[in-house]
Amino acid sequence: MSIPFAKAHGAKNDFLLTWADEAPLDRLSQVAIAICDRNTGIGADGWLVCDRPADGMRIRLFNPDGGEVEMSGNGTRCAAAWAMANGYEAERIRIRTGGGEKQLRQLERSGNEFLFEMNMGRPVVEAEREALVVGDQIVNCTVLNVGNPQCVVFVENFDFDWPTMGAAIEKDPRFPKRTNVSFVRHRDGLNLDVRFFERGVGVTNSSGTGSTGAAVAAMLRGIVGRTVTVHTSAGPLVFSWPTADEDVVMAGPAELIAAGTFFLKEAHDA
Repeated sequence: MSIPFAKAHGAKNDFLLTWADEAPLDRLSQVAIAICDRNTGIGADGWLVCDRPADGMRIRLFNPDGGEVEMSGNGTRCAAAWAMANGYEAERIRIRTGGGEKQLRQLERSGNEFLFEMNMGRPVVEAEREALVVGDQIVNCTVLNVGNPQCVVFVENFDFDWPTMGAAIEKDPRFPKRTNVSFVRHRDGLNLDVRFFERGVGVTNSSGTGSTGAAVAAMLRGIVGRTVTVHTSAGPLVFSWPTADEDVVMAGPAELIAAGTFFLKEAHDA
């Protein structure tokens, strides 16, 4: 079976995109596992199955482990870039995700490189401060949902095995549907450094929703202002959240980098 795809990244968080009418809708999880594999597939942090844009578009996101998840902020920007590169001419686009409808506005474009402003919705805070026991350690965290579940851990530095801790937190009984984990180092009142362990993916260079969770958690604790730059391993994302009654807004890049055809093997197709 042949499956057309495009590849894009948002701050080095990379995704494959396929139109829904060109995808085998009865086996999306199996295809996600195969196509996202970085050795035997194309390789990506996730696979987006997208309706063709008309009055907006709908997208579904599958992780490399085959699980379907609510949304990705970086992935949603990639879908917007793909729509606009394929003839969607409006400056704004509505994208329906499993984490709600998102509004994106194109701020800049240079060829296949885009900069978007995107509403991330209103966060739902489960616990502003929670002590989570991980092994023999007590971890200081904030638990919230920004379209998908987030556990934000505040740290003094990254000089420890945070990927192993992230893997343990992801599957902690506290989170029956698993969670994304962000490790946050406070730089100053305008800047945060963040590292990510994403549910069903592992370590990623960047995460739009993870960065949103980190920004919101830091704002709630009063250690940054209502506008903050989140510095990921792949570059910065900028967030503003004027009041708790308004949506969080993110500004960040998306770049289309490739297109092709994935040949799904019979073993994967079975």
